[in-house]
Amino acid sequence: MASKRNVEDDILDAARTCVEAFGVRRTTLTDVARRAGVSRPTVYRRWPDVTALVADLLTRELRTVLREEEERAADDRPEEQARTRLVRHAGGVARALATHPLFTRVVDSEPELLATYTFHRLGTSHRAALEVIVPAVAQGQDDGSVRDGAPAVLARMVLVTVQNTVTARRLFEDLLDEEALVEELTTLLDGYLAPAEHEHAPGRTHA
Repeated sequence: MASKRNVEDDILDAARTCVEAFGVRRTTLTDVARRAGVSRPTVYRRWPDVTALVADLLTRELRTVLREEEERAADDRPEEQARTRLVRHAGGVARALATHPLFTRVVDSEPELLATYTFHRLGTSHRAALEVIVPAVAQGQDDGSVRDGAPAVLARMVLVTVQNTVTARRLFEDLLDEEALVEELTTLLDGYLAPAEHEHAPGRTHA
């Protein structure tokens, strides 16, 4: 099992290098196999085409970003409310994605390729993010820092807001640098998640 996992990592690493250098459209499985130092059948057995390979690559990279941000959040002050941690975490993820070489390459040169992953279905990368966001929303409702509502709904709105801000960041480049854009995003998310004045009691039942 370890050997197979290492081979797949090598292939995904090679795919990342190819996509960052040439873009998705100009990357072939043959190119990836050559760069990974494996045979073409080794790649084809795992991924039928570049689209499937890039989808798994994006998922891996997003999981890495999420894990790194969670590790940074491990030093959070325990007295902080869950909403504060969640908003800061979301801002950190947005910042990381906005400067990630793979994501910026795809967003800047071939944004239409993200349409399926971004708008048409809930993909593996989305589910990976929601695995982090949904419990954080529920925790915020328990401590009274997040407003009422189904955690799954609130979490998906957070996901979509972060995702769209990152993919549309070029619309703001004449007004805001990346750090200022992240600040605007976190202000938006904090306001969305904050409870109304009458919603202040912790330990509410989740919808």
